[in-house]
Formats: sequence, structure tokens, C-alpha cells
Amino acid sequence: MSLQPDTLLELSPLLRLQWEEAQQCHVILYPEGMIELNETAAAILELCDGQHNLNSIVEKLERRYEACGIEPDVREMLESALNNGWIREIIAH
Repeated sequence: MSLQPDTLLELSPLLRLQWEEAQQCHVILYPEGMIELNETAAAILELCDGQHNLNSIVEKLERRYEACGIEPDVREMLESALNNGWIREIIAH
């Protein structure tokens, strides 16, 4: 599935993103278990709150990490998350 740059993104309502003290990392909790995330993936997914799209996520991360040219990597991660059902696109009515 290809991500549209201006479509708002949100975490799937079936999942929960949280810091897990025992693992010392952010995780996605789902009914059958959990997925451990690295710092970068967590930073991207935290911005999937229904208020941001690909472009605004990239912009915020580039400012936060003082980086440029990260759009291809962020897009790849978000497309993977979308295909895995971790996030969903919010379609405007």
C-alpha cells in the first residue's frame, strides 16, 4: 500500500504504543503480544496521532534531530507500519 503524503495517520485503535520499563524501550501492545521498537520507530509512530501526515511527520523529525533528507526512510517505515496494520490513514469525508 502506498502512502499519500497529505493523508492524516493514526495508530490502529486495536494497538497501544507505550514505554515498557522491563524492556527499556517503546513497544506496541496488541492482543496477542507486543512488538519492541527502536527509538526511531517510536519517534515516528508517536506522531501518528490523527493530527499529522507524512509531510508534517518528516518536518517535525527533521527539526527534532536536526536532520535533512529523511523522507524516504520515514516513508518506508510508515508504509511498513501501514501494511502491518499498526497505523491507518484517516480519510476525510
